[in-house]
Amino acid sequence: MKKYILILLSFVLIYSCQTDEQYENLNTDPINPSSVSEDALFTSATKSLFDQMTSTNVNVNIFRLLAQYWTETTYTDEANYDFNGRNITQTHWGNMYRNVLFDLKDAKSKVENSSLLSANEKAGRIAQIEVLSIYTWQQLVDSFGDIPYSEALDIENHPLPAYDDAGTIYTDLIARLNAALPSFDTGSGFSGGVDQIYGGDMDSWKKFGNSLLLKLGLRIADAPGMSALAQSSITAAVAGGVFTSNADNASIQYQGFVPNTNPVWVDLVQSGRSDFVAANTLVDFMNGLNDPRRAVYFRQNVGPGVYVGGDYGGTSSYTGSSQVGDLFHQPTTPASLLDFAEVSFYLADAAERSISGTPLNAEAFYNAGITASFDYYLVPNVGAYLLNPDVAYTTAPGTWKEKIGNQMWIAMYNRGFEGWTSWRVYDTPTFNLPVDSGDPVPTRYTYPVNEQNLNVANWTAGSAAIGGDNQTTKLFWDVN
Repeated sequence: MKKYILILLSFVLIYSCQTDEQYENLNTDPINPSSVSEDALFTSATKSLFDQMTSTNVNVNIFRLLAQYWTETTYTDEANYDFNGRNITQTHWGNMYRNVLFDLKDAKSKVENSSLLSANEKAGRIAQIEVLSIYTWQQLVDSFGDIPYSEALDIENHPLPAYDDAGTIYTDLIARLNAALPSFDTGSGFSGGVDQIYGGDMDSWKKFGNSLLLKLGLRIADAPGMSALAQSSITAAVAGGVFTSNADNASIQYQGFVPNTNPVWVDLVQSGRSDFVAANTLVDFMNGLNDPRRAVYFRQNVGPGVYVGGDYGGTSSYTGSSQVGDLFHQPTTPASLLDFAEVSFYLADAAERSISGTPLNAEAFYNAGITASFDYYLVPNVGAYLLNPDVAYTTAPGTWKEKIGNQMWIAMYNRGFEGWTSWRVYDTPTFNLPVDSGDPVPTRYTYPVNEQNLNVANWTAGSAAIGGDNQTTKLFWDVN
């Protein structure tokens, strides 16, 4: 009997949600186990995070489908919200924990134990690691809800980690971010080719950190019992200095050679497949506004100035529907984790809430968010667009949340996760039900199957705590 218990325990330790052989092989030299430097770990974690959030491979993430920016042409399972046929949630969970958070943890440990770095160098590098870690944790919470957090990266002591309350995680992330931000004033961080985002510019990292703090604060603004924390976080972020132009965007520049190409190019061009077209949800909405960004977002393959979306969740013609724009077929197209347009819409939201210590001109920030999107894509004539009665802040239909939500959703086109999240936050625009299944739009990812099989007790408790491991269970901040 003991033999079988040991075999089962070994299986759990090897295949638990927190580690696997691939991770061990990636980060362990069999001759010199400590040979992976903090520089290499930080760069690897950065690229893994960008790749995971940017990819449109249906085996990796389906955020552009959940945001109803794109739909599928032939195999429509994912646009009909089949999460488990390809283990999509397992891949997202595994990549974020294994390839990002574990590498960042290891990088932090190596920085702390280095005898070659000064105190200021250690503080600066750890602050950079903290910002990326906090960003990743928030993405996981906003994907799943309650997740393993306090025990998650301690394999030896907690091979089957418990799930932490999502609101409690947010509270801790905000505290960690507030603790890290001062280090950007005096610290010296990863630089040059190691820091693929800002090349070691600590002022830019501080803006990134404050903009992330603003995002965290706005996300919990409506969550029960979290109003005070939300307001103090937003106020502190604005006072500390957030993004003020597209030059501040937290972005990386992909290269023209594999494996450093934009993963969207891999899926749209290198794969040689014709799997995606623009969804009618987005195309119809932008057609109604005569939005000039259509010429960048979509190809004019149907005809000059003609844009036709594929039926969301139904079989669509690749040649008869508007295809994804040429910009997104380039291997070198940059990708962003957080950008000026997003920050501007958050500031518009904060202004409408009249949060103390923040500028109160919602219309100006709303216009800045739209303008930032136009400028990023080099689309002219934003002034005329802002005068459109269906766009102008004073005349556009709907509540202030609907106005901000609609335009933020359009602006987040190349960032599917934020497009889906904007819809969850602002409950706008009206999404289509997928043609084939008719299922409601998911409000969260379901937990990976591996968690159900290997971490049963904690998965059961975590699922019960959020109201059930269902696609339509709302997260703690999704109260509208």
